[in-house]
Amino acid sequence: MKILIVVDMQRDFIDGALGTAEAEAIVPAAKRKIASYLGAGGSVIFTRDTHGPDYMDTQEGRKLPVPHCIRGTAGWEIPDDIYCEGCPVIDKPTFGSWELAERLSETDASDKIESVELIGLCTDICVISNAMLIKARLPEAPVTVDAGCCAGVTPESHERALKAMEACQIEVIY
Repeated sequence: MKILIVVDMQRDFIDGALGTAEAEAIVPAAKRKIASYLGAGGSVIFTRDTHGPDYMDTQEGRKLPVPHCIRGTAGWEIPDDIYCEGCPVIDKPTFGSWELAERLSETDASDKIESVELIGLCTDICVISNAMLIKARLPEAPVTVDAGCCAGVTPESHERALKAMEACQIEVIY
């Protein structure tokens, strides 16, 4: 079984509160990657950064004082042209999702995972956090990140995150 994890491809990270030109630029490639997995019988799981109205009172809110991905707002949504109907969505209140790592571990126990690939936003925060959790939970599963389907907070931090993941035996596709 091949699994694609689409990390936080939400309006606030694409063209909203924390959006960047780089994030907007990867959307077509991300859509093609999602379609290729679905067309080849792979599985696609989405994560969704999820905060409450108390965001500014959280540690993240104090360190990044830009309200974003507040549950129920337009910025929290995954655009319809990116989301694929019927694919699971895991809401995550932190950078990395324990629930995602556990779900993959449970899947692997019953139906061996051939590979896990990650794409999405932001490379240097949530993509790297989830890639590392998955690699720790499934150390023998190949974990890959497609650099052309990811964008970071800045191009420099995107590149640093890719290099850090490579050092941890996560394959990066350039």
